[in-house]
Amino acid sequence: MIKHHPSNDILMQFSEGNLPASLSIAVAIHVEMCPVCKKEIAALEAKQADNVFAGFDADSEDSFDAGLFDAITADDAIDEIYEQAPITVDVKDKTYTLPRALTRIGHSNFMQLGKLARSRIDIDDGALRASLLHIDAGGEIPEHTHTGFELTLLLEGEFSDEEGSYVPGDFMMLDGRHNHTPKTAQGCLCFTVVSSALHFNKGISKLLNPIGNLIY
Repeated sequence: MIKHHPSNDILMQFSEGNLPASLSIAVAIHVEMCPVCKKEIAALEAKQADNVFAGFDADSEDSFDAGLFDAITADDAIDEIYEQAPITVDVKDKTYTLPRALTRIGHSNFMQLGKLARSRIDIDDGALRASLLHIDAGGEIPEHTHTGFELTLLLEGEFSDEEGSYVPGDFMMLDGRHNHTPKTAQGCLCFTVVSSALHFNKGISKLLNPIGNLIY
């Protein structure tokens, strides 16, 4: 059962179309997986539509063009509807089907480093970096905190950290207040968005900190 969801503020911004592209994709994927947030988004969008039409005055010069509105609603033409073919990715010996929100967005080849593999999502979103992150069975990411924020949306598999265990659909937003060491027994695939470099806290992984801004 999904236990971690986007905040009410993030859901509101998503329904208004005000989120950066990377975060909007993450919320769209979560909503596809989470019936609770899907219902909440439907309610938010319905409320916004009610607010728009509540202020509609047919006699006002600032109102919608009634003729144009009638022409749109009278058009019985239906655009061609087709099913988007599923897109899969292969990482090591596993094949994953990507969420619908990612089927038309490209991504790089997976770059492997030990039990970790990362594929960058082809989105130009300013300082934000979106990726597919794969952790092999028995793998972990060394303890770290965040110089910006890190969003992790679990797509398949499982992982855990000091705060608990996570299932597909869980949506976690972390920042400099958090330290954690994600690890997985069975392996997992995540969609991640970061706004700045991770900061590693212990052992040899601290050697990555000086070049963190180049690899985040």
